[in-house]
Amino acid sequence: MTHHQYAAKYKESEIEWIGSIPEHWSVVPLFSVLHERQVKNNDNQVTNVLSLSYGKIVPRDVESNYGLLPESFTTYQIVEPGNIILRLTDLQNDKRSLRVGLVKELGIITSAYLCLESVKAIDPDYAYYLLHSYDIIKVFYNLGGGVRQSIKFEDIKRLPIICPPLEEQRSIVSFLDQQTAKLDELVEKKQRLIDLLQEKRQALITQAVTKGLNPNVPMKDSGIEWLGEVPAHWEVCKLNFRYSIELGKMLDEKRIRGKSLVRYLRNQDVQWGYINTEDLPEMDIEISERDRYTIKNGDLLVCEGGDIGRAAIWRGNDNEIGYQKALHRVRPRVNERDTPEFFYFVLVAAKHRGVFNETDNKATIPHLTGEKFRQYRFAFPPIEEQREIVDYLAHIESQYRILKSKLERSTILLDQYRQALITAAVTGQIDVREKMTVSAETISAGKE
Repeated sequence: MTHHQYAAKYKESEIEWIGSIPEHWSVVPLFSVLHERQVKNNDNQVTNVLSLSYGKIVPRDVESNYGLLPESFTTYQIVEPGNIILRLTDLQNDKRSLRVGLVKELGIITSAYLCLESVKAIDPDYAYYLLHSYDIIKVFYNLGGGVRQSIKFEDIKRLPIICPPLEEQRSIVSFLDQQTAKLDELVEKKQRLIDLLQEKRQALITQAVTKGLNPNVPMKDSGIEWLGEVPAHWEVCKLNFRYSIELGKMLDEKRIRGKSLVRYLRNQDVQWGYINTEDLPEMDIEISERDRYTIKNGDLLVCEGGDIGRAAIWRGNDNEIGYQKALHRVRPRVNERDTPEFFYFVLVAAKHRGVFNETDNKATIPHLTGEKFRQYRFAFPPIEEQREIVDYLAHIESQYRILKSKLERSTILLDQYRQALITAAVTGQIDVREKMTVSAETISAGKE
């Protein structure tokens, strides 16, 4: 990344997180180039509500009431294009969010954020890139005397700002605008690929559990809208005929310190295809109730509320794990007739087709009651065929995971490269006056 054209014309910046900078650049305190701006939105004169999201200032959808909104927006501050927003609150708990954004349109934003306005000596876009790079290397966390929950303009006004000549600032901005746009486009392409992969995986699962793997078998109408036609030799019946379904134990606060404590699973511990066993709470389940309220190897756990129908199979020989009332324990009635892995994939397909979306009463939080779940009808192939479908889908799943993690890894690398590029440009480690072009495609290809 170090590409010095200023050969040997460097000086020590005396900023610990920067190191050396080009000799003709200056270092000034923040207050000399950026002023705090506080313009209240009196009489609600501006109505375009903005928010800071992933380091970008974006219009906020007031209609969907996402997050908490105030009664009126008179307490908000008016911001203009070129202003820089810093969110310097909740510093102790949140070390990951991006805290700096550049305003692109007239709007209002919460007064809890700091709004900075640049003076003539500094280009607002350059100031944004510089503060963004400070943000990436976590400079704001230790300002204002030790770690504090929040810091004010007072605490950052002496922050050292690197100031190249104005002409050079503008070259840096146009270089970074061009390069980050290329990188962002690549990241977007990879994200689209991940989405396409997910759609393909979903289609293959649905096809396999509703039509089987042999395209030439005779079909029959299942009588169930989302299933459509199924192989003629599959049995279409209520879930209750093949599986026993039991809700878990209600948490009884009075008995929480009993003698028969057992770790138990909650709704949030069951994610798609994965069960969390770390830091589980305990509840009192007496020996006489153990059979009814604990799980066995091969039990399928299905969420009764929240993300209804989300499921995972318990694989473990620890029979002393209970489950709470927010989960259904789904267990084949006859072992050699059904395999829970097959029914797990059926649930993935059913969820995707919106099977659990309908709820009797829209005013209440939807729940999948045991009564309702037992009555749902599904199509079941013979056990050998269930196993073949499971093997086939397990292979699909493993390919999907490998490809997805490769794509995610390469987006992380592109992001790291983007951050390194910004930092290198705003600190003079690369001379953009040479118009050194970087092919984002080669970087991406080289890091796959």
